[in-house]
Amino acid sequence: MTANVLLARELELRSRAAKETLLIGLNSLDALISGFPRGAISEITGPESSGRATLAQNLLAAATVHQEICAYVDTCDSFDPVSADSSGVVLPQLAWIRCNGDAEHAFQVTDELLHAGGFGVIVLDLCRVADRHIRRIPLSYWYRFRRAIENTPTILAVMGREPLAKSCASLVLELRQARIAWPGSPTVRLLGEVETSIVLRKPVRSAAAKLQAKAAG
Repeated sequence: MTANVLLARELELRSRAAKETLLIGLNSLDALISGFPRGAISEITGPESSGRATLAQNLLAAATVHQEICAYVDTCDSFDPVSADSSGVVLPQLAWIRCNGDAEHAFQVTDELLHAGGFGVIVLDLCRVADRHIRRIPLSYWYRFRRAIENTPTILAVMGREPLAKSCASLVLELRQARIAWPGSPTVRLLGEVETSIVLRKPVRSAAAKLQAKAAG
């Protein structure tokens, strides 16, 4: 087999991996975003009690139920395995790394996991990291993470109060609590009631869409 044929096949496999997505079983959200893009960074953001953890658990459940090995990088020890188990996460398929509030350690661990390969989903939880530490995160980290997974089936899901990865993210989901339900608004089913603002950036073509939705569990 010639080197040109091998190269062509490798490029085909990379292109296929870059276009794959993971549906998580939330029908209205899956229909809107066509699943979480593999080989890319996705962000799940919003204030406390906005549904971030529930959405991350749905993502992990969708991957672990298909025997994918996943990881949860728990920067501030906020992961609840009981809740995750109730959400359908197959815990024996999940590596839980506790970082005791050390954001730098969390990034180092995430970097090692991404470069090790073999993970379906890696969640990096930065929700409770202090603002002074968040501001110190260099943009080079996100470029390094994006390069590490761009030709793999891995999904890196970053949880935080606000978007952090900037242009390195292929999908950004911004969640916030809602007190008013607008008649006729689209519905994304999460646990509890949240109003969800979704910004979608496709990894292959440059596109953006915004949706204001009322989600009732």
